Amino acid sequence: MEVDKELLQSLRELINNMSETLNINKVAVLGTGIMGAQIAAHLTNANIEVLAYDISQDIAQKGIEASKSLKPSAFYNPKNISMITPLNYDEHLDRLSECDWIIEVIAERLDLKQSLYDKIKNHINDNAIITSNTSGILASELIESMDQSMANRFFITHFFNPPRYMKLVEIIPSSKTNKSLIMPMASFLEDKLGKGVVFAKDTPNFIANRIGIYGMMLTLNRTFENKLSIEDVDALTGTLIGRPKSATFRTADLVGLDTMGFVAQTAFDKCEKDLERNIFKIPEYLDKIIKNGWLGQKTKQGFYKKIDKGIIYSLDLNTLEYKAQNKKRYAAIALAREHLLVEDRVSALINSTDDAGLFVWEITSNALLYSAHRLGEIADDIVNIDRAMRWGFGWELGPFELWDGIGLIETINKMKKDGKNIPEWINKFLEKGNSSFYSTIDGVDSYWCVIDKCYVPIPSSSKEIKYSRQVNNGKMIKHHWSASIIDLGDDVAGINLHSILKADLNPIDGSMLETIYNAREWVESNNYKGLVISSDS
Repeated sequence: MEVDKELLQSLRELINNMSETLNINKVAVLGTGIMGAQIAAHLTNANIEVLAYDISQDIAQKGIEASKSLKPSAFYNPKNISMITPLNYDEHLDRLSECDWIIEVIAERLDLKQSLYDKIKNHINDNAIITSNTSGILASELIESMDQSMANRFFITHFFNPPRYMKLVEIIPSSKTNKSLIMPMASFLEDKLGKGVVFAKDTPNFIANRIGIYGMMLTLNRTFENKLSIEDVDALTGTLIGRPKSATFRTADLVGLDTMGFVAQTAFDKCEKDLERNIFKIPEYLDKIIKNGWLGQKTKQGFYKKIDKGIIYSLDLNTLEYKAQNKKRYAAIALAREHLLVEDRVSALINSTDDAGLFVWEITSNALLYSAHRLGEIADDIVNIDRAMRWGFGWELGPFELWDGIGLIETINKMKKDGKNIPEWINKFLEKGNSSFYSTIDGVDSYWCVIDKCYVPIPSSSKEIKYSRQVNNGKMIKHHWSASIIDLGDDVAGINLHSILKADLNPIDGSMLETIYNAREWVESNNYKGLVISSDS
C-alpha cells in the first residue's frame, strides 16, 4: 500500500483552512462537445466569463448553441450564454493569455490531448492553471511531453455528467504538480461552482469509475451467469439498495454502452496487477451489442428498447432478442421493503436465501471487498472513496458507510465462510477491537485512518454545518420522531428534519408541525435571532 505521506499531510493542513480561493475571472474551455459545452455553461452559472474553443468556428458555435437545448438545463439562466465566446484554435490562440484557468475537454485520446497541449503552450500566461477533464487517462501520461513550467501547473479535474447537477469533481495531481495549487482549486470548485471535491491518486479511472464500473461489470457478469433478467436485476440494484432509480442496466443505457465499455476496457488494459482484472473484460454478448450499434438511449435501444408508448422491452442477454418484461416476485424484496433505512433493506436482502438474496450478497460483498483492496491504490482514505461514490454515482451510502450499516463484523464472518479474501488492513483493524470504520470520538465525527492506524476527524469545510455534529456536541434542545430542535450557536436554532417515513424527502407529518411550533416558541422565549429549517439528508 503506497501512500504519498507528504501530500496527505499537506492536504490535512490545508483542508482545515479552505478560505484561500483562486482568483479565477475568465476560463478557457478547450472542446465544445456535450461535456465541454456543459462545463462552460456551468461556469457562467457562477458568473464567470468563458472562452470556448474548438477546431473550427462553426463547430465551436454549434456546440455552445446546442447546450441551450440540453435537458436538464445546463444554464441557471439561459441569458448566461452571452458570457461564452466561441473561438477556434487557428485564429484565437492569443486570447488564451487572458484566462486564469484552462480546462481541456476533448476526446479521450492521449495523442490528441498531448498535441493540443503543445499547440497552446506558448499562448498561456505564466500563472494560468491547466487541467484536463479526462475520465481515465493518467496525469503522468498527459504530462509526458510538457515542459516543467506547464507540468507544474497541470492536474486533472474530472467533472461528472451533467456537471451542473452531479456534485463530484475528482482532483488528480501528477508527481510534478505544484501541490500548493490543489487546495485553492478545491476551494474554488466547492465555493464558486458548488462541487464536492475528492482527491484521487493517479491510477486508471481514478476512484468513482474504478469502483463504479467494477460494480456494474460484476453485476452484468453475474446476471448472465445466473440467467437472470435485466429487469429483475434492476429491481434489485436500484433504490432498494440505495442506488439511483436507473439501477444497473438502465444506467448503462443512459451513460452509453460504448462509454461504459471504453472505461471498463481501460481498467482491463491498464490494471494489470488487479486480481479482479478479468471482471473488466468485455464479455462476448456485450461486445456484440456494442458492434450492433445498440448503445443505449442515444441510439434508442440498448439493454432496453421502447416498442411503443408506455411499452418497453428488455434484452435477453443469452439470445440478444428483445422481449416483454416479466418481473419475478422474490421473497427477499418483500422483506427488504418492510424497512425504511437503506442499510436495513440491504441487511434483509443479503440475509435472505432465495435467488435474489444470494445475488445481492454476491455483488455487495465483492464490491465492498474490492473497495477495501483498492484503499491506498486509488485513494489514501475511506472518506474520499465514500464521497466519490455518493457524489459521482448517486449511491445513498458509500461502500464503507454501507459496510458499517449492515454490520462489519457479521459480514466479515460471512465473507470468511465463503472463502473470500479479506484485506490485511481490515484484519488488523478488527484485531484492535474495532467494529466500525466511522465513529464519533469526543463529539467529533471521525474515520479510521489506515496510515495513522487510529481514528481521525473527517475533513470538512468550515462553511459546512451538520446537525449530527451539533447533536454529538450536546446541542440538542428537543427531539421528536421526525424532527429535532438544535442549538446552532450564535443565537440561532435549527430544525433538523429526519422523517421517520422517508428521511431523504421529509414528507410533512404531525411531528414536524409540532416541532416547528415548539421551535418558534423556544426561539422567542430565549430571545434568539433566527431559526433555520433544514436536514442533514
